[in-house]
Amino acid sequence: MATTAAPVTAARPLLAHPVRLRSGWLVAGFVAVAVAAFVGASVGPAAISPGRTMLEVLDRVPFVDIDSGLDARQSAIVWELRLPRVALGLLVGAMLSIAGASYQGVFRNPLVDPYLLGAAAGAGLGVTLVIVSGFSRSSSFLDPVPIAAFIGASAAVAIAYVVGGAGGRSVAALVLAGVAVTSFLTAAQTYVQQRESETIREVYSWILGRLTTAGWRDVVLVLPYFVLSTGVLLAHRRALDVLAVGDAEATSLGLSASRVRLAVVVAATLATAAAVSMSGLIGFVGIIVPHTVRLLAGTSFRVILPLSLLFGAAFLAGADVFARTVISPAELPVGVVTAFFGAPFFVLILRSARGTRA
Repeated sequence: MATTAAPVTAARPLLAHPVRLRSGWLVAGFVAVAVAAFVGASVGPAAISPGRTMLEVLDRVPFVDIDSGLDARQSAIVWELRLPRVALGLLVGAMLSIAGASYQGVFRNPLVDPYLLGAAAGAGLGVTLVIVSGFSRSSSFLDPVPIAAFIGASAAVAIAYVVGGAGGRSVAALVLAGVAVTSFLTAAQTYVQQRESETIREVYSWILGRLTTAGWRDVVLVLPYFVLSTGVLLAHRRALDVLAVGDAEATSLGLSASRVRLAVVVAATLATAAAVSMSGLIGFVGIIVPHTVRLLAGTSFRVILPLSLLFGAAFLAGADVFARTVISPAELPVGVVTAFFGAPFFVLILRSARGTRA
């Protein structure tokens, strides 16, 4: 009895005095997104001034007529190359970040990331099989690589969830199932790559993560998944606060822990699979952004989920600007950039938080 009473008592202040999302943090999140979008649309190999870029965007606003001074080529660069890529980066960053935060709530561990249940391994195997088969070079209307990544990621998480059900879908059982599925699929991918070594370069170029678009088509494809998954996750932010006290206490408060866990895992998996299918495997976004928000703004998921959505979008869009300009005209994989800047930034925030508490 003594071992179960401690977490319940510790959790009661959270339920009695819930943390509210402060307007200042919300404004800061929207400002970060706006700044990242503006920089992303203004910076690139083609010399287009930020002021003219802003005027070009404003000129497309209904009932606004402004001459930006850009010619047809420069206007096409802004609208068909830069802005679609910025929009895709914002969507992917937001989905990875809110999915990571939601997984952290479901598994009650701030070090969990969106790839815990095997989404990355499943997507990697799916893409590897498509590249090895030669389908990736087909001229069909639908690109098979993102389709394979989406199916692989979704299937991996589904298998992990079914396997974890043997343990009553407890947190420990699901985590162990995710580790097992990840190990198996990674081994299968490695075997396929060794058999077809000439495709390793192409596979790794996808694994390292990239944000490339062919106009607005990719943005339109991923937008419904973004709306559906983030809507479900934001609707469950209060339930995640209750779930944080433990399954037994949540049940005593009238919450079905298993149903909440299933809904959140499905929605977070949908977001992760959609993001991975369009960008490859981009690490650190789903763990660093939510954890930083938790350290700076509060521990309630009413705060963490909305702010992770905004700051995750801004973080990845900003990282992509660096990736495509630092060695211009060549590009770095954006996954390398998020790892390079994400890890030191995480350490800095952690040390700052400890100093403030001291």
